[in-house]
Amino acid sequence: MANSTKAPAESNPYNSRLEGVSRMDVLDVMAFVAILIPSGLALIALLADWPLWVLAICVFLLTIIASVLAYSHTVRRPDHLRARESDRISRTANEALSYMGEGLTTENAQSVCEIILAASPSTVAVAMTDDQQVLGFAGRGADHHTPGRPIVTRATRTALDRKETVVLTSKTAIGCSDPRCPLRAAIVVPLKVGPRAIGTLKYYYLREVQLTETELAAAEGLARLLSTQLVIHELEHQAALATELELKALQAQINPHFLFNTINTISAYIRTDAETARHLLRQFAAFYRRTLEHGDHPITLGLEIQFLKQYFELEKARFGDQVNLILDIEEDALSLPMPSFMLQPLVENAIGHGMHDDGRPLEVEVSVAEHAQNPQAWLIAVTDNGVGMDADLSSKVLEEAHSTGLGVALRNVTDRLRGFYGPESELSIESELGQGTTVSFQVNKLLD
Repeated sequence: MANSTKAPAESNPYNSRLEGVSRMDVLDVMAFVAILIPSGLALIALLADWPLWVLAICVFLLTIIASVLAYSHTVRRPDHLRARESDRISRTANEALSYMGEGLTTENAQSVCEIILAASPSTVAVAMTDDQQVLGFAGRGADHHTPGRPIVTRATRTALDRKETVVLTSKTAIGCSDPRCPLRAAIVVPLKVGPRAIGTLKYYYLREVQLTETELAAAEGLARLLSTQLVIHELEHQAALATELELKALQAQINPHFLFNTINTISAYIRTDAETARHLLRQFAAFYRRTLEHGDHPITLGLEIQFLKQYFELEKARFGDQVNLILDIEEDALSLPMPSFMLQPLVENAIGHGMHDDGRPLEVEVSVAEHAQNPQAWLIAVTDNGVGMDADLSSKVLEEAHSTGLGVALRNVTDRLRGFYGPESELSIESELGQGTTVSFQVNKLLD
């Protein structure tokens, strides 16, 4: 088998492979001798005219030996062995892989060791390590091979450093310092994620004779499956980190936009109405304090509506009666989780790009209701009666190339929706020139 360590005998006590005459050949030689002796005696008994009871005993022994050999060869058939081992590995892997899907931890490693030990008749102990310490151990020797201890054996370090299987055929090679340790043979297989060996899977035996090629194949096969599951876990972890970082980056792009507008509003009031400016500054400080407290994790729709009201008070101070906010929120939806600053950019966009030139007031309605076509989803919409857009602009505003001005907030909210809820929560834009715009998205109720 590939990737197994072999070192010179004078410098390394480890065997890379089970060498010499195979056990199958030894058993065949023993069988031949077992047949030869009674056959020879039977032939001599016939030629030398020995008593018939001697011949009968020889025939009986030959019958017994032939029956044992027939059964043995049936059980030991290569295809039979392969099928049996494949089934054992498959069943063991099905149980063990569910734990590795959560990563290489002490709890998961201990569970996997117990599962493998229960499914391996010849194995008396199973251990798992990461690249620094023993994570799990089950079986004989568990009184001194305890999880949490640093890796001290040369064999484990060799398997990690060379990223190859190491086969140990003596107590000395195993390297356990406890004189009572019953373990006399072992297989150490690295667990690999990409080019790195991040841990090992170890099978232990009481005698070298138990360490067969079949055991070696089973250990290496299961280690490959566990490694594959660890790769999947690593990819999922990296994807989750990337999504979290992307959400934070997108939120950072939105918050300063609102920040600058609000500071400008307060600055204007400082010159004309100092008392109002102080009130707005306190509101602004309270608003941003809540944002900092909740910005790194999801909030609820109810809390987002509170933020929106605070935001709109600041905008109301800026535009006066030119803007009005209408809220139509179903109470059952208030516990819906969402990233902070999802609705505020949409309302800010409506105010910034929907105001009428003739001074007519702009009404912005935020509604949350059961989706008409999908009762299992909430439909969240921000609607204004502003200047609207023509069909060409509204169809292109979310495209990457048009993500400037009007499209910045919409594009950011779209990306955050995908990162948090999944691709099914896309923004939808409906607009008519001179009549207004509706920006909406849907969220599965199961998230509530």
